[in-house]
Amino acid sequence: MQRIDREQARKFAFDWDDEPLLKVQCGESFVVETYDASSGYFKTPEDKAIPGRRPGFDRNPPLANPIGGPIWLEGAERGDTLVVTIEEILVDDYSWIAIGPRRGPLGESTRWPELSGTYTTKIFKHSPGPSGTTRDGTLHFSDKVSWPITPFIGTLGVAPDREVTTSLDGQGEWGGNLDIRDAAPGNRIMLPVFHGGARFYLGDVHASQGDTEFTGTAAETKATVRVKLDLIKGKRIPWMRIEKPASLVAIQASRPLEVAVETATFHLMDWLIADYGLTPTDAYCLVSTCPDFRINVYQMCKIGKLSYVAGAEIPKRYLLT
Repeated sequence: MQRIDREQARKFAFDWDDEPLLKVQCGESFVVETYDASSGYFKTPEDKAIPGRRPGFDRNPPLANPIGGPIWLEGAERGDTLVVTIEEILVDDYSWIAIGPRRGPLGESTRWPELSGTYTTKIFKHSPGPSGTTRDGTLHFSDKVSWPITPFIGTLGVAPDREVTTSLDGQGEWGGNLDIRDAAPGNRIMLPVFHGGARFYLGDVHASQGDTEFTGTAAETKATVRVKLDLIKGKRIPWMRIEKPASLVAIQASRPLEVAVETATFHLMDWLIADYGLTPTDAYCLVSTCPDFRINVYQMCKIGKLSYVAGAEIPKRYLLT
């Protein structure tokens, strides 16, 4: 099986001019070994998020959030849709979160000075599950609090249409740093293709995260990711889509949040009309009346140029025709 080793997975931009690290066929599984968002800097609680200590933080934007790629998919052309099936994510034996001055929405807090006055790094140990791996393992938040590891790919996408966009703050219809917890094993991610070969990248795996990644970091970790790529030829979608086993999710990133929510819902309606045969009237009324229609707020942290990421989700059982 073809593989991108961890030391190769240290790109910091989605760049259409990068030389492909792998060339794969449709349906061919391959592996990318990813670094965490800090490129391995955070190992202990003593490793603080002080910019002057962190490699790559003497630049603007800093060299953070490394990704592996590009992966060239044979036969992919502009105007196609790339389908990414996430087959497996095996995370490392620990993850981390880092807070402190000028980091996240409470980085200048006067209400809780400990959040803005000092840098704090928390390290979460991972223990293996019944499989003997972290595939079904546990994240230990503290001696008393733990939960199942629920990994996902925080940053993934194809090379954008015309510009080079950083892996730290780049977001668009092509993907980017979106921190969508549904970019997880068993789900299929769909992206529009802008260049020959699609030129796909991934990185920034999280061991777990709730809605919004409120502090700006979640349970950041290294990982080994197995995926496969396929194509829908000649079909162009407006933005990222996610097909889960039992539901569909349409994605949008924007500011303010209500624009992301509204546009994601428009994208979902377009999907239902074009692929499932609903009339515009039925699609419009369905998203307003279905008790299981959901708006997911995946990322809403106030950091740099990042937009807010929303997903409009509907169970497939309501789409039987």
